Amino acid sequence: MAKRSSLFIRIVEGKNLPAKDITGSSDPYCIVKVDHEPIIRTATVWKTLCPFWGEEYQVHLLPTFHSVAFYVMDEDALSRDDVIGKVCLTRDTLATHPKGFSGWAHLTEVDPDEEVQGEIHLRLEVVLGTRACRLRCSVLEARDLAPKDRNGASDPFVRVRYNGRTQETSIVKKSRYPRWNETFEFELEEGAAEALCVEAWDWDLVSRNDFLGKVVFNVQRLRAAQQEEGWFRLQPDQSKSRREEGNLGSLQLEVRLRDEMVLPSGCYQPLVQLLCHEVKLGTQSPGQLILLIEETTSTECRQDVATTLLKLFLGQGLAKDFLDLLFQLELGRTSEANTLFRSNSLASKSMESFLKVAGMRYLHGVLGPIIDRVFEEKKYVELDPSKVEVKDVGCSGLHRPQTEAEVLEQSAQTLRAHLGALLSSLSRSVRACPAVVRATFRQLFRRVRERFPSAQDENVPFIAVTSFLCLRFISPAIMAPKLFHLRERHADARTSRTLLLLAKAVQNVGNMDTPASRAKEAWMEPLQPTVRQGVAQLKDFITKLVDIQEKEELDLQRALSLQAPLVKEGPLFIHKTKGKGPLMSSSFKKLHFSLTTEALSFAKTPSSKKSTLIKLAHLRAAEKVEEKSFGSSHVMQVIYTDDAGRSQTAYLQCKCVNELNQWLSALRKVSINNTGLLGSYHPGVFRGDKWSCCHQRDKTDLGCDKTRSRVTLQEWNDPLDHDLEAQLIYRHLLGVEATLREKHRQLSAGPEAAPVLTGPGGAPEDPVAQLLQVLQDLREAHRSSPAGSPPLEPSRVLELQT
Repeated sequence: MAKRSSLFIRIVEGKNLPAKDITGSSDPYCIVKVDHEPIIRTATVWKTLCPFWGEEYQVHLLPTFHSVAFYVMDEDALSRDDVIGKVCLTRDTLATHPKGFSGWAHLTEVDPDEEVQGEIHLRLEVVLGTRACRLRCSVLEARDLAPKDRNGASDPFVRVRYNGRTQETSIVKKSRYPRWNETFEFELEEGAAEALCVEAWDWDLVSRNDFLGKVVFNVQRLRAAQQEEGWFRLQPDQSKSRREEGNLGSLQLEVRLRDEMVLPSGCYQPLVQLLCHEVKLGTQSPGQLILLIEETTSTECRQDVATTLLKLFLGQGLAKDFLDLLFQLELGRTSEANTLFRSNSLASKSMESFLKVAGMRYLHGVLGPIIDRVFEEKKYVELDPSKVEVKDVGCSGLHRPQTEAEVLEQSAQTLRAHLGALLSSLSRSVRACPAVVRATFRQLFRRVRERFPSAQDENVPFIAVTSFLCLRFISPAIMAPKLFHLRERHADARTSRTLLLLAKAVQNVGNMDTPASRAKEAWMEPLQPTVRQGVAQLKDFITKLVDIQEKEELDLQRALSLQAPLVKEGPLFIHKTKGKGPLMSSSFKKLHFSLTTEALSFAKTPSSKKSTLIKLAHLRAAEKVEEKSFGSSHVMQVIYTDDAGRSQTAYLQCKCVNELNQWLSALRKVSINNTGLLGSYHPGVFRGDKWSCCHQRDKTDLGCDKTRSRVTLQEWNDPLDHDLEAQLIYRHLLGVEATLREKHRQLSAGPEAAPVLTGPGGAPEDPVAQLLQVLQDLREAHRSSPAGSPPLEPSRVLELQT
């Protein structure tokens, strides 16, 4: 049994931000920190005071986290980035509103005295004496202090104050993980109400010392307890009066905390088996549980339910059967071919999730080179005469301005080239498409052709496939490549327009060039020859795509099962050392790394022969390295044991904070069940004769900071978590249990209702009655667990208003 916490974060947009550049504008981006640890960086939106990001993330983290903060920054090429303001939400605030926060929040000024982090290890004792009692405070160590100096470290010391007396520890230079082991004593007066205050400071030679945080103790409580020892979280200084909020602008956010108490696997088996049995029976099931779940699922949570069900059945090897059942249910209630799969039904949402989970790597292979070319060319492209701006095009020839007709013709040529390249790439990709995706499209194609068999509907099966492949997968990826991890940054205005026009052309091809799609925007006519040719190419591609036999599907899946699934790959820089002693030098070498469920490997190039660096079973921790160690904040360390059982560390540098967190997440997920995972580590490096972080001289020292193996970013290709998916389905069904009971009552009271049969042991054979019984059993299991019953879904969202 384990408690799982996750944060859903959507950073929508900002407005009325202050100008930080001399041009009267800003280049804003957001940094998201959980307990002062950067985990997300949005793209920079250039030259605007009202940026739109529209970026979504889901973060899995420890249930003990305290706060999540959103910092809006202004990117500067030549100097340090400016801090515009922040929004901070505590865990307690989020926990009291499980539906989350949604709306606009004012940005507040960032006060250095409130930007504290880390913990301090103290031992407090009340020493009884013959004349008077004494208060003894032992300052042992601290960890993860805020870096206040430009070198990424601090020079911390501790100031202990009680009853008008102040004592200080020694200064530990260049460390965020200092160890003091110093003890101070104070006379304890009878009945004194004075508090004991322990403050951490960063010493500065020239400027004033920087505040690092404090802990305040009630002395009367200490006197009653006699002794207390532990790690105490440093708190900000809130004694100063808070300054009024200036005109720093606002940030629109959606933030939702989800806490789940996940039971042992055996508890969920009845629920999983019941749902799987229903899918195997398909439309022959008497209870139609899947249809009942769809009918009782509201529009706002349909995407979440669809994704959870899809992952649940994917883990059971029934994703294709589940989607096939949804196809049949949708076709059964559709009378007009032109409305097929056009609504946000459970079938549409499940298929969207399926393509992202199973087809994202395929999408990158087909679409990646075309998107890269559009970004690199940065051509001005416009087909709508009412939007052509000749001044944005520049000059051609001997400084002769281009005419509107020339702009339109060049734009049409550019788009025809991009569309042709995309269709050619798609036509060549049949064998690269995952077998389970091909088999699912085969089922879809067959079901639609059976439902609409007439000659006038011959294009309907093709349109059914393209409604998902083109309209809900390829086109959205073209319009928002960053959200599909095709690019690291958002497109600028010129590139965005090119991508939008290309996406429109793909949609026209996907609609099989129907008169209705042509009539919408007549100015797309210059692309018609390529669109018509593309329709023929696309139909030929789909015909080959769905032509996969059961044996071929099984052979491809069997061959794939013999290979370790690829989790992540890409270029990284590995740390190399040369020489020994004072002549030792270090550098980072660029290599191509591949992470599978078995090993972390590297090669000189993506096509070169790979060499295994670390066997995943030997991995013990994957953590960040503090900035001062290598002069970069994007270095991670992978701690593992070699074949001889010796502890080794590989240092790998990433190019940005997002790539760093993605690699850390991937390594942590594939090793989460390893035995021997470390609980502590050194965030520095052992250089010379000591650790750079805590200055300890024992190289085998256990570590001065806690590992964060449970802090990960959710990705579409994450390993499936069967128990968590089952728990999420249970929680959803629990929220609609009253509706399910009412539906069951109506069905049972109907004129054609059959008597409720019971199986062995008296269990009901009616699927809906079985489902209600399973929910009751799971509720009892949760009640008997230490955390008690999970909360029901609340009825409203707490809104943040300006």
